[in-house]
Amino acid sequence: MGSTPVAVARAARVTIAGMVALALLEFLWEMALAPLPGGRWLAVKALPLLVLLSGVARGDRRPRQWLALLVPWYLAEALVRALTEPGRHGLVAGMAAALAAITFGAVLAWFRAERRARAAG
Repeated sequence: MGSTPVAVARAARVTIAGMVALALLEFLWEMALAPLPGGRWLAVKALPLLVLLSGVARGDRRPRQWLALLVPWYLAEALVRALTEPGRHGLVAGMAAALAAITFGAVLAWFRAERRARAAG
């Protein structure tokens, strides 16, 4: 996969970009793109991602561990809603599922790249 510092930096960038995109989509999903009737309060589900963002952006290990535990819940919700809701609701849910999967894969790649960098150096 190339040199390990480059792999660590690449995984970090993808993780952070995925987090920001997922948080923004989760908020917009419930506020404007495909809100459920009476469900605008569901936009608060973006808050945990925003709380973790500063720690993840600093590269702290503990917030990344929490992110790795949290993102599968976003993925599960998005998959269920993508498969059960029609029209644009399902489309937005599908986009959220893709972003959650990318973010999850990126944070795991970040951990793996760091482990390889420690082993190599």
